[in-house]
Amino acid sequence: MNATYIRIDLLRQLRSIPTIAFTFAMPSFMYVLFGANTPYGDSMAGHANNKFYVMTSMAAYGAATAAVSIASMAATESMLGWGRQLALTRASTAQVAANKVAVATVVAMVAQGLVFGVGWSSGARADGWQVWLWTFVISLAGAALFAAYGMGVGLLFKSETAVGLASSSLVFLAFLGNVFTPLDGFMLKLAHITPMYGYIGLVRWPQLEGSLLQTGPEDPGSDALWVLLANLGAWTLVFVALALLGLRRARARQ
Repeated sequence: MNATYIRIDLLRQLRSIPTIAFTFAMPSFMYVLFGANTPYGDSMAGHANNKFYVMTSMAAYGAATAAVSIASMAATESMLGWGRQLALTRASTAQVAANKVAVATVVAMVAQGLVFGVGWSSGARADGWQVWLWTFVISLAGAALFAAYGMGVGLLFKSETAVGLASSSLVFLAFLGNVFTPLDGFMLKLAHITPMYGYIGLVRWPQLEGSLLQTGPEDPGSDALWVLLANLGAWTLVFVALALLGLRRARARQ
């Protein structure tokens, strides 16, 4: 990775008003709307209360959204000629991808950090600081997966709508992945093979240790750690391959 490229690109993103409004403000607003005033927010679920559960969900979704939106901008940059400039450098395809993923991950860290701050100030509580720390670290690490997804979609569907396509598709993946509301029955079984399921399950692991919240008459059971890791690992390989394929095709067109 190139530190100069990362610094310049990061400063450019932080000066963007749409980035600040959509990427930073939206996840915190969603937590305030759905979590801060929830009727059972102070009730415990595992090692933290329900406000912490909602905060975790919105922070993870916000981190993933930030990573997708920033990384998918690679398509727009390519159309504006920035891709040609990078093609003239010594940077390999993998290095260009790694630099963009690093920028997206830093932006995701800021976005989820804001959600955690709002959560703490509104009553989200856990049994210890370790729960907070590991939840934050796992959420941030997993967001890199969706940076690769955003880059791949943005470059393969090379158009001005690529960013919107990548970000909007994440909404459906989050719903199918058990992020927004606890699923049961067939929808829960389907969720196990979707990209967001392993990610959000690992993010919630410090609080729930694999347990699933019960919303219906049947006990949804729990997930083994290896199941969540296998889901995340498999989709990481798919999305990294997608990002590298998109970069190679973009360079071939140049």
